[in-house]
Amino acid sequence: MYILIPGPGPLGCPESYLRGITSTRYRIGQLYMISKHSHEQSDRGEGVEVVQNEPFEDPHHGNGQFTEKRVYLNSKLPSWARAVVPKIFYVTEKAWNYYPYTITEYTCSFLPKFSIHIETKYEDNKGSNDRIFDNEAKDLEREVCFIDIACDEIPERYYKESEDPKHFKSEKTGRGQLREGWRDSHQPIMCSYKLVTVKFEVWGLQTRVEQFVHKVVRDILLIGHRQAFAWVDEWYDMTMDDVREYEKNMHEQTNIKVCNQHSSTVDDIESHAQTST
Repeated sequence: MYILIPGPGPLGCPESYLRGITSTRYRIGQLYMISKHSHEQSDRGEGVEVVQNEPFEDPHHGNGQFTEKRVYLNSKLPSWARAVVPKIFYVTEKAWNYYPYTITEYTCSFLPKFSIHIETKYEDNKGSNDRIFDNEAKDLEREVCFIDIACDEIPERYYKESEDPKHFKSEKTGRGQLREGWRDSHQPIMCSYKLVTVKFEVWGLQTRVEQFVHKVVRDILLIGHRQAFAWVDEWYDMTMDDVREYEKNMHEQTNIKVCNQHSSTVDDIESHAQTST
């Protein structure tokens, strides 16, 4: 999936300034968006519990950040999926962020043959690097999907006019009110390249589940990047230390919303999974 994102640089600034601002500033916007979005989507015992969030060093990728989360989402599943999973259901998310390269993995103890693997790379271009994942995906069949944060439709239940890039205009940067064809005329611009691999090795359900998950991933990425753009005035002046502190505070608040209901059910989930397998 290729996601084009307008850079948050102020209008009229020199080209030398624009060249470096997209990927650098977007990192802060990404962390801010994930924390705020997770908090907003966590309610009535469903949402995202942060289990671990700490610095991590990889011998190949260097310094990064590792996070582990539990995503409780039973009511968000389609009816046919709710029929086969327990109500005390969560997905484990593990992420290694070596920005501008990240790895995210999703697994479920109840469904041991299910997994999602997402690799992300960020570049300051219009999605023109068709070979960006050649080394990682040389043996995989790939379908390229471009995501336009301004013009692609999102599920109606998630639509907010204040988060619509066609209507939003930033007071701090002057960017916004994106129109058809914006990606051919706007500067600065960057692309979030994502290689998404879904596996569900259960006969009779494999194709249906994999297609459903790809659609859900696409919708989540589209909504999240629309929000990152529409919330730019909230995070634009932040430093990396500022956004890490914001992230820590939001994680604590979100855990309170989610964990009170689920703290006593984790053992039940794992016991259920072992019995099922």
